[in-house]
Amino acid sequence: MSRPDTPRPSRPSPAPGGSAPSRPPLRVMSVVGARPQFVKLAPIDRAFSAAGIDHVIVHTGQHYDPLLSDIFFSDLGISAPDEHLGIGSGTHGAQTGAMLAAMDEVITERAPQWVLVYGDTNSTLAGALSAVKLHVPVAHLEAGLRSFDRRMPEEINRVLTDHAADLLLTPTAVGARHLADEGLAARTVVVGDVMTDVLLDVRDRVAGSPSPIVAGMGLEPGSYSLATIHRAENTDDAGRLGAILDSLAGLGHPVVLLAHPRLVAKCSEHGIALADRGSLRVHSPLPYPELIASALAARGVITDSGGLQKEAFLLRVPCTTVRPVTEWVETVELGWNALVEPGPDLVRAACRPAPDEPAPQEAHPYGDGRAAERVAAELASRA
Repeated sequence: MSRPDTPRPSRPSPAPGGSAPSRPPLRVMSVVGARPQFVKLAPIDRAFSAAGIDHVIVHTGQHYDPLLSDIFFSDLGISAPDEHLGIGSGTHGAQTGAMLAAMDEVITERAPQWVLVYGDTNSTLAGALSAVKLHVPVAHLEAGLRSFDRRMPEEINRVLTDHAADLLLTPTAVGARHLADEGLAARTVVVGDVMTDVLLDVRDRVAGSPSPIVAGMGLEPGSYSLATIHRAENTDDAGRLGAILDSLAGLGHPVVLLAHPRLVAKCSEHGIALADRGSLRVHSPLPYPELIASALAARGVITDSGGLQKEAFLLRVPCTTVRPVTEWVETVELGWNALVEPGPDLVRAACRPAPDEPAPQEAHPYGDGRAAERVAAELASRA
């Protein structure tokens, strides 16, 4: 484990004049390790700072590529991690077990009053299990999401985390209903979606800025689709992965595929050439602000990422999701997301026009951009 060279703010000194020392600030430990969690961490870190919460950040190292990890902290203005576990990749069991072993030591040493875990990764589950076994209260941000597909490791992680956690911070009314159906209503609070908080901020900052895809690849705004593929269910099987890449290459307009490290590794393992062909153009991953600028300039998004589905909806960019189910059902119900299989369905969906703007009462299912403030207030009220 490593600590940053820059010291974190110290706790307040005792009040002058011999009076009793002021109450120390609430200490909350955030456990993160993957790109979507860094995005969610950004508004939380700002809200905790504004609320006077002592925020301890633990980076598990689940995503170890700099473009998926360290650069997010600088791009999004997040405080440097207090602890970096450096776990790296591995099987689900090996990775989760290594995180558990390291988290026990960190939680014991740092002594937080709450451990806050994010989303549905192995880092989420490891942080929750370690804290629960050490009798430290756990809050789960983005609780209540369900794909109802038990083959997805993310679904197992989110269900187990919800049932272990003491406080379930759900982004939507749909999430709250799922938790109520599982007998967890008493622990549930609807706070909105922190991804909305940061996305709206970044969208406004990059508005009018050139997309690196447009500037660097000679493409016109609105002429290309932006694609990301990395989920195990799409990359572990060579036949399915090949069919997805063939579909992208066969589209009638350019497709810029951001090559996630897992995709690169699996293509190499399967003997699949990951290279430009047909309509497919392969590009390295982008820092988050550049990703958003590139999505804004795209005619559509093609993905299997949970976060990018929602980001596309919030940007009002049509999304085609290469999965049979989604946790973000509102994006499908409102017509901005299509769930497809590789092949003709993917090609047709990726070429469809944008739908009509949702009705005003349906336009903002993920909140008003102040979810992080509600999270800070909720934890402070339970200190």
